[in-house]
Amino acid sequence: MSNLIRLIIGFAFVGTAVALIIFGFWGWGILVIFLSLFLFITYFYNENMLIAQWYMRKDNMPKAEQFLLRITNFEKQLNRVQHGYYNLLVGLIESRKAPMKSEKYFKQALSLGLHMDHSVAIAKLNLAGIAMGKRNKREAQMYLTEAKKADKNKLLADQIKQLKDQMGLMDKQQQVRYSR
Repeated sequence: MSNLIRLIIGFAFVGTAVALIIFGFWGWGILVIFLSLFLFITYFYNENMLIAQWYMRKDNMPKAEQFLLRITNFEKQLNRVQHGYYNLLVGLIESRKAPMKSEKYFKQALSLGLHMDHSVAIAKLNLAGIAMGKRNKREAQMYLTEAKKADKNKLLADQIKQLKDQMGLMDKQQQVRYSR
């Protein structure tokens, strides 16, 4: 359902609730107010994205992907603020299947805008991992330092440390190759 239709139905429910309360049907009026609040909340936070995030936290990627696939045209169905988060979620799911193909989703998520610092850190950390997979140390180092700056609450400190250690191993492998 598009966002414009959600708003129209939500305002119709508010009008119905006011009419019910005026005519003395308080219980039904309050129930319809709660339904209209639900519609207004889903205008700002798409229910498919919320459910997909919940399944991702439970590490059930097939279910999360199923709910993300319900969003057929994210530009019409989602608020402009959610476009970046949609691409971030698709990138996280895609990174489990084909990590190199997920790079475009992470870059698009960053270009569309992510408002939370830890979301930016997650995207940059994944981009650093992809750059390491491509053996591009300079780009990986750049993304890793940007991820470290964005991770203000130190939620991803362990993952950043692991990637730095892997970069150190990458240097040692190159030294061994060149010394032979």
